[in-house]
Amino acid sequence: MDRVSSFDEPLKKLLGGATAKVMAEHLDLHTVGDLLHHYPRRYEERGKLTALADLPLDEHVTVVAQVADARILMFNNGRGKRLEVTLTDGSGRLQLVFFGHGVHKPHKELLPGRQAMFAGKVSVFNRKMQLAHPTYQLLDVSDADEATEAVDAFAGRLLPIYPACKQLDSWRIAKAVDAVLPSAQDAVDPLPAALREGRGFTPLPEALLKVHRPQTRTDIEDAKARLKWDEAFVLQVALARRRYADTQLPAVARRPVADGLLDAFDAKLPFTLTEGQEKVSKEIFDDLATEHPMHRLLQGEVGSGKTMVALRAMLTVVDAGGQAAMLAPTEVLAQQHHRSITEMMGELAEGGMLGGSDQGTKVVLLTGSMGTAARRQALLDLVTGEAGIVIGTHALIEDKVRFHDLGLVVVDEQHRFGVEQRDALRSKGKQPPHLLVMTATPIPRTVAMTVFGDLETSVLDQLPAGRSPIASHVVPAKDKPHFLARAWERVREEVENGHQAYVVCPRIGDDAEEAEGKKGKAAKKASAKAAEEDPEKRPPLAVLEIADELRKGALAGLSVEVLHGRMHPDEKDDVMRRFAAGDADVLVATTVIEVGVNVPNATAMVIMDADRFGVSQLHQLRGRVGRGSAPGLCLLVSEAHEASPARARLSAVATTLDGFELSRIDLEQRREGDVLGQAQSGVRSSLRMLTVIDDEEVIAAAREEAVAIVAADPELEHLPELRTVLAALLDKDREEYLDKG
Repeated sequence: MDRVSSFDEPLKKLLGGATAKVMAEHLDLHTVGDLLHHYPRRYEERGKLTALADLPLDEHVTVVAQVADARILMFNNGRGKRLEVTLTDGSGRLQLVFFGHGVHKPHKELLPGRQAMFAGKVSVFNRKMQLAHPTYQLLDVSDADEATEAVDAFAGRLLPIYPACKQLDSWRIAKAVDAVLPSAQDAVDPLPAALREGRGFTPLPEALLKVHRPQTRTDIEDAKARLKWDEAFVLQVALARRRYADTQLPAVARRPVADGLLDAFDAKLPFTLTEGQEKVSKEIFDDLATEHPMHRLLQGEVGSGKTMVALRAMLTVVDAGGQAAMLAPTEVLAQQHHRSITEMMGELAEGGMLGGSDQGTKVVLLTGSMGTAARRQALLDLVTGEAGIVIGTHALIEDKVRFHDLGLVVVDEQHRFGVEQRDALRSKGKQPPHLLVMTATPIPRTVAMTVFGDLETSVLDQLPAGRSPIASHVVPAKDKPHFLARAWERVREEVENGHQAYVVCPRIGDDAEEAEGKKGKAAKKASAKAAEEDPEKRPPLAVLEIADELRKGALAGLSVEVLHGRMHPDEKDDVMRRFAAGDADVLVATTVIEVGVNVPNATAMVIMDADRFGVSQLHQLRGRVGRGSAPGLCLLVSEAHEASPARARLSAVATTLDGFELSRIDLEQRREGDVLGQAQSGVRSSLRMLTVIDDEEVIAAAREEAVAIVAADPELEHLPELRTVLAALLDKDREEYLDKG
């Protein structure tokens, strides 16, 4: 069998159809290689041999003893069976208990006089020490040496506990691993020999043996160190190659022009840029001036001035004769950006129009729901080059959209593109355009290096002058209802002082939603009863219901508007305009306001059922207040129990405004699966040992090695093993992961 094919061998051949089917369907394991990379989650120690007289409570022990007595007892009117076995070793006695179907085998084997080893956790029942359902191994006492050897092997072993499923428990997976373990010798080692030896790593076949069948805790540490490195390194090589390939693409260099649009814009700014904005702008301008496409991630705290940095980059490109497109994830956000950018630019956004500046350009909006005439005009302005800047949703990617000379694409809020979309956009430029991805979700460095590893990163961590502090408090609505009443009083006070407020709910709550959930009156009644017994079970609070309650009750007399994703785009835009103009006091909304909405006069936010949102999402939402000169207030309303993890999460949000600290907490609570997201299934399935949160040093070191290797040998011609392993990682799905991010 050649080296690669033994790993590619279907499990069916070695384990039989039934087991292989369960492994494929429930654990996504199809080949020998898949199973060898299905690592134990933890290891149980059977414990050293313990005399029955010295058994410690609540610990795993191994004992060698003789069966003194065994009997089956019936309970539950004869419907239940229990096997009780009494052991003795001369120093004391111990009871074993087996229930249900688990009684048959031990009843036949554990006969009085038989000697065996037993391993399990010591508990107390009816004031007697016992082991429930212990594992055991019978001993052949006729051969003393063999018995001693068996005892040593059994008692000293570390038992691997595998990620399992209902249909296949850990010990059956362990047996399957035993069947394929000889193939570990055929593992293709992705690490170049010099790197492996330089870092003193265990060879891969040995690491696989040690991780599955360790003799000592040191074996486990050795194996983990090696296997983590492999995962980090192979992924970083894939990303480094992607970055290298991007540097080989041609792009038009876009250099700033003296006395152009950018200078005119800077001259009319009513404030000076922060040091951070200056520094990040320089990094972007340097990238734009090169003849290969920029691929940069700009991450910045809510309100750190990312839009300003992006706009200055767009103006530079327009100065250099190109066009810039900004992609937003929602229509509300696209309209908001269009509004704020045209306001910031003033007459500079009215190029070619009466009263517009000679240096100006046109700034157009393009969304899916625009009227035909407006859409036709926008498309015309793009193809003629009249519009230097376009802001839109995914409507920008459609075939009909043609640019005169697309030079820069700015993607807002982490909506990185799949390969098809990126290619569609690239094809709209005469050469590949420069790319700037913006996110207001602070991303810990390791996640940035992994999830966004094909982008260079810039960080804006300084808030512009004039941003106000935001006070955040948890409102325990169930334990202290008067706190909620006080929250609504605070909203009234803000409005009386000339300010505005947001109220955020997790759900819309309209008829369509009710119909979708097929909820009749009976179902509603049942869910209300369940909610009384357990607040976790009630449906999340809804915008339409809360708005109605507030208008009639706590906020009666104030102007309360609603905003949610199912409204017609024109209606949404109308509500946002009225709220921005100060015509509405309170906006009750879903998370459509999470990103980019900028109303400096809004100072208070009440988040209902706050425990139903993620940490980063709460931080994003909170960033909508305190955007002007008055301080912001964010109230996190929750019915979660004081000691629950949900409340701990809310307290973390309330006590810090540091987004990076919160994103770390978020990651630790959710672990990778969520953070890497569904689109990253390739990497989710390839990261089995590495944890993006905890292994920062490994990821950083692997990235450094990967960059050096790819720079020296981009095609990996001298590293065939690494190429083979990469090809396995980058099958179709996983290749897409790297493109989508």
